[in-house]
Amino acid sequence: MPRYAFLIEYDGTPFNGWQRQGGGQLTVQGCIEAALAHLEPGPHTVAAAGRTDTGVHATGQVATIDLPRDWDCFRLTGAMNYHLRHHPVSILRIARVADDFHARFSALERRYLFRLLARRAPVTHDKNRVWQVPEPLDLAAMRRGAAHLVGKHDFTTFRSTLCQAKSPVKTLDELTITEQPHAHGTEYRFTLRARSFLHNQVRSIVGTLHRVGAGTWPPEQVKAALDARDRAACGPVCPPQGLYLTGVGYDHDPFA
Repeated sequence: MPRYAFLIEYDGTPFNGWQRQGGGQLTVQGCIEAALAHLEPGPHTVAAAGRTDTGVHATGQVATIDLPRDWDCFRLTGAMNYHLRHHPVSILRIARVADDFHARFSALERRYLFRLLARRAPVTHDKNRVWQVPEPLDLAAMRRGAAHLVGKHDFTTFRSTLCQAKSPVKTLDELTITEQPHAHGTEYRFTLRARSFLHNQVRSIVGTLHRVGAGTWPPEQVKAALDARDRAACGPVCPPQGLYLTGVGYDHDPFA
């Protein structure tokens, strides 16, 4: 059967995460598979590059699916978006790919963005799209703390107790923090890049670095927490609404 790669964007606010679940819970995977069922009879299973949690967004999720019919990708994109029109999910592009291409197992890197907004007034346009805190943060201190996390480490401290990964050892290739003006506030953007991430790793890192930026932790305590290899040494896990899966890297861009 022909295999297709989907480039997907979604607002994670109403969804109980990416992965299809029982009990009629709304998930991104479930919505996409339901849309496919309108076009191709029978059950479908879409494989994603990353299983985002409840409330997490995506601007560059990638998924693969085998379909019996040889579709024109432009027409398939339009048909999918028609059947997804009642949900905040958009199929940006669809490409025909080789049979051995897999959204998850062929991925060489995943890229995430976390948006943290320092502002006292409640947000309106960015509601459910940023993590809001009341006071400005120390950008230089957060950068010094973040430097301890780049590279290959045992990230047990920054790993959920529910994480199913076989090893806590990961290589964090990039962790950069920038700031930019926001309406009546300052937005801090955390960009992270790695081949793969542990469950809650990004949110644990950002929550810890927030403590540094707020002056509760010195930057050196981030290294101490990492070296402890103990979940209890981690700062608080920040909420999901500021997190975005922004892209997935492959040997060859399937959408080029």
